[in-house]
Amino acid sequence: MKILFVHQNFPGQFLHLAPEMQKRGHECLALTDAANNRASAIPVLKYRHSSPAPDPAACRLGRNYTQMSDRGVTVARAALQMREKGYVPDVIFGHSGWGETLFLKEVWPEAKLIVYAEFYYKGRGADVGFDPEFDKPSFDQVMIAQGRTAHLGQALIHADAGLSPTEWQASTYPPVLRDRITVIFDGVDTDLVRPDPSASLTLPNGRVLRAGDEVLTFVNRNLEPYRGYHTFIRALPRVLADRPEAQVVIVGGDDVSYGRPAPEGRTWKDIFLSEVEGRLDLSRVHFMGKVPYPTFVSMMQVSRVHAYLTYPFVLSWSMLEAMSAGCCVIGSDTAPVRELIQDGVNGRLVDFFDVEGWSKMLIKGLARPDRFDDLRQAARRTIVENYDLRGVCLPRMVEFVESFAPKAG
Repeated sequence: MKILFVHQNFPGQFLHLAPEMQKRGHECLALTDAANNRASAIPVLKYRHSSPAPDPAACRLGRNYTQMSDRGVTVARAALQMREKGYVPDVIFGHSGWGETLFLKEVWPEAKLIVYAEFYYKGRGADVGFDPEFDKPSFDQVMIAQGRTAHLGQALIHADAGLSPTEWQASTYPPVLRDRITVIFDGVDTDLVRPDPSASLTLPNGRVLRAGDEVLTFVNRNLEPYRGYHTFIRALPRVLADRPEAQVVIVGGDDVSYGRPAPEGRTWKDIFLSEVEGRLDLSRVHFMGKVPYPTFVSMMQVSRVHAYLTYPFVLSWSMLEAMSAGCCVIGSDTAPVRELIQDGVNGRLVDFFDVEGWSKMLIKGLARPDRFDDLRQAARRTIVENYDLRGVCLPRMVEFVESFAPKAG
């Protein structure tokens, strides 16, 4: 069958699925933004999208929908050109987050449309208002957050099905839409991301860390409150004071992926570093910035303890990859993390805001790694048995997409 993948940053969540479907003999094509230069294993067409930011005074709560639907219109026009040239897919699989799938059923009503339903925003009960230090929402802000769901709800209503990576992320959708969603995680390559006692990591200063060294790791796409960077940094002075041989390796950029930007043109990284200035031995704290994937894997393989924190929001792939590498993962006691980690079984959980609790638990993990061997083994077992790319997730994903193939006759 003909499958069209739609994602402004393709391959995105379709990194493994798209080439696998092509390998199975399906005719695969991707439609993505012209600004996206990521490599692709399948043929790609591009649309060119440029839209002025809407006037907040004119659009009010509709400004997010205006932006998303504008992109949807751009994609629909590109789809019309494809149809005029004779292209008609059997199945369309697109990410609903940026409005790209909104009008594709109007272009190809005969196609089955699947949307990647990653997260449904809420005015209350998820990320908004979770961290009172940075987010004390007025009722207007609650309404703005709830208003961000307009295009997400529309996308799923007009689709034939939705897919979410975790049960908790699917649960953010209201019951009337949740029933349309199947849960399948994207998958972890457990053959690649696995324990390696010979692993090493070269730091920017030339020092080489090896598996077995006293290494504490922390990974974000960007270092910001949504992923608990502030809690982690505040916990570090006590950790380093108690563990004089410990080395801390931090991966993440200086931009903002989620939430509000740092004030006064500064970065969250520097704001929280300045808060612990004079109490932190920076010679043992190594900021790596953004790193290539092989470097990240090596980092997980040399890690003695990996800290992962998140607001009630989209779960990071990096946490599952850390578990696959056999890390002792200490995670925030928030809903997305609890879906994967059972405290004392395959990891440890600490209240997101409990800085002292984080310091104590990180020290325990670094000081007596032998006491956490069972947790590390259980963590990897959790991923291999339930989230392995080739053995579990990819076969389920393939079966799910192929279930929408045209019926013979």
